[in-house]
Amino acid sequence: MTAAAETTANTKDWASETEARILDEALPLCVHMGWTRPMTLAAGRKAGLTAGETDLLLPHGPRDLAALLSRRHDAVALAALPAPEGLKIRQRIRAAVEARLEAAASDREALRRWAGYLALPLNLPLALRLVWESADGLWRWAGDTATDENHYSKRAILSAILVSTTAIDLASGREAALAYLDARIQNVMDFEKWKAGLSAVDLAREVAGALATMRYGRS
Repeated sequence: MTAAAETTANTKDWASETEARILDEALPLCVHMGWTRPMTLAAGRKAGLTAGETDLLLPHGPRDLAALLSRRHDAVALAALPAPEGLKIRQRIRAAVEARLEAAASDREALRRWAGYLALPLNLPLALRLVWESADGLWRWAGDTATDENHYSKRAILSAILVSTTAIDLASGREAALAYLDARIQNVMDFEKWKAGLSAVDLAREVAGALATMRYGRS
């Protein structure tokens, strides 16, 4: 490795480690301060950064922290999942969603604030992008290699399942969430019916509604 490449790698490592430290500090703060720029700066201070350093590392403030939290939960879920071989597709999807629920379980109160922030109309495109990333990672774990329209329809379907199941988990508990999950993936034909009828507007509506449920606890 050249000196320049080593410097770049060290800088990336420092940035990733510092972002993770700021996120750790943000999770308890956001419960009382909301998912806001003042909360982001306060978390940065607790992590040992000045306001300027925090803005440099997280130029979009709470938006960057929202993405970091979602991606942390994705990484934890994927690390916990076993090899998918030997599991039917229904079992793979159930295992994937359950792992994602468990990954977020320790951050329940922060997740409510996160959801309230992403439910704002200005932030809904970010919410859609993050839940799509989650669905994409889980489908890849499940072995999906589709490159045609099925690639997109599968991710749209799983995005809707993920966000709605997470909302139920927060509002009504794991048992209710898993019962709902089983009802939505009971067979391959269900997937085909959803694929035929799910539109981008439907997905946006479902994500927005689920985020509101996470934040306010409506069932």
